[in-house]
Amino acid sequence: MTKEQQHAADTGDADTRIAPDPLAAVLPALSALGAIASIAAINWVGQERTGERSRTRRKPGVALRDLESCCLGLQEIFRRLHRNPKLFGGEGGAAASPLKFGMHGPRIDPALRRTYHQLMNDIASMLVLASQNAFDVMCAIEDGEIIAPEQLFYGFGEQQDRLNTLMQNRATLKVSVDTCLDVADKLTVLVRELKKHKVD
Repeated sequence: MTKEQQHAADTGDADTRIAPDPLAAVLPALSALGAIASIAAINWVGQERTGERSRTRRKPGVALRDLESCCLGLQEIFRRLHRNPKLFGGEGGAAASPLKFGMHGPRIDPALRRTYHQLMNDIASMLVLASQNAFDVMCAIEDGEIIAPEQLFYGFGEQQDRLNTLMQNRATLKVSVDTCLDVADKLTVLVRELKKHKVD
């Protein structure tokens, strides 16, 4: 047994593995928020419905309800990221490192490995759902089935700017997770407000 192996055995680290890349989880979760925040753009680039364009199959109320569920799901995902700084907050030199791939954390035990992979499954599902629901809501806005005040779209735009700033400034993992948790909270409020403007 090498000295390193003996040290691992003595310190209880024998059954640890290198932590997976944290950005591989944080970035798609951030992207799910970005899909929802992109609703901002429809106020300026949307076109009125023409006779040739078919309506979406989903009712606006259903799409809005499901989008709110996505916002709540993303809140929980970022809370879980926040509760696991060893995996997603950066430790040691990684704590101050700008956002990038290759910032593997410390060695982790089987329980933390399961936490990582459970989160990855949830994030992957949420990315698909958030992008689909946000798209359906944007279609409903474009078709005049949701008529919201311009100020509400500015609210989505503000959250979009916050996400863009994280990437442009290459914020640290901790700052990114903390900011995304707050963005998820704000987007939930905005989607709930959007529900009030569904045309009956």
